[in-house]
Amino acid sequence: MTPRREPLAEMRAYLYPFATAPFPYDGTIPTTGDPFLDVTTPDGRRGHTSPRGGVYYQDPTYSDDRVLVALPAGFDIAKPGAIVVFFHGNQTILERDVVGHEHLLEQVQNSTMNAALLAPQFAVDALDSSAGKFWQPWAFLGFMAEAARVLSVVWDDPASRRVFSRMPIILIAYSGGYNPAIYAATLGGVGQRPIGMVMLDALYGEEDRFVDWVRDHKRAFFLSTYTAPAEASNEEVRQRLEARHIRCETRMPELLTPGEVAFVPTPGLDHAEYMTRAWVKDPVTWILDRVPGFER
Repeated sequence: MTPRREPLAEMRAYLYPFATAPFPYDGTIPTTGDPFLDVTTPDGRRGHTSPRGGVYYQDPTYSDDRVLVALPAGFDIAKPGAIVVFFHGNQTILERDVVGHEHLLEQVQNSTMNAALLAPQFAVDALDSSAGKFWQPWAFLGFMAEAARVLSVVWDDPASRRVFSRMPIILIAYSGGYNPAIYAATLGGVGQRPIGMVMLDALYGEEDRFVDWVRDHKRAFFLSTYTAPAEASNEEVRQRLEARHIRCETRMPELLTPGEVAFVPTPGLDHAEYMTRAWVKDPVTWILDRVPGFER
């Protein structure tokens, strides 16, 4: 059965419901073991206590199962390609922010990369970085398997499902998206399939997991750019990697090649506008253009 889809743009871009989407989620918080839905009202509404935002209720904050799925004009299934998975920040709605304010579709389209795009909805318009199902072991593997099927529908060729299921992955997180990104990468079951991870002013915690991922993925690139509030976490991860004899650059790399690791401060920039006005205009386009081997 073809999934319900809502068209968003002239490029092949849709909002699809995913059974494996991060939300809804009725499990536990991995760092504490406590139930994620820890609040129940007298009338039966269930909610989660966010450390920064207070109590948010399952409906509407943690019930959106949609994923932005896109293929740029000119995408060619016969050429080497990659799947870009984008992890949005706090207080975000896919249509309003990822598509509207951050122009993610245009940034992918304007790049030279032969890339598919996935951007799942996390907590809706909330001060919350929860990963939902992506906190669970192997969950991200299931998500990527479902994504291969959906992308084959978008491409309109069932045989392409096998190609999409084998494409390398590039993980890009902005702001609070660091939490689901690093859990997907370390617990998700995708192994060495990710060829790169980018934190766009996004490394705000889970330092142990970032150190472990970079150490264990020596053929992947890692780039973290940051403003002052994220400096402490970035410096901690960088210093711990260098103590393990992993070379870390502190300037923008010319290319994002296997094994490249860079932590680059970008002082004075506006965090709220970072997705479109960072060290360059449209940083996602800049990033994808510097990953060799996937030209559209």
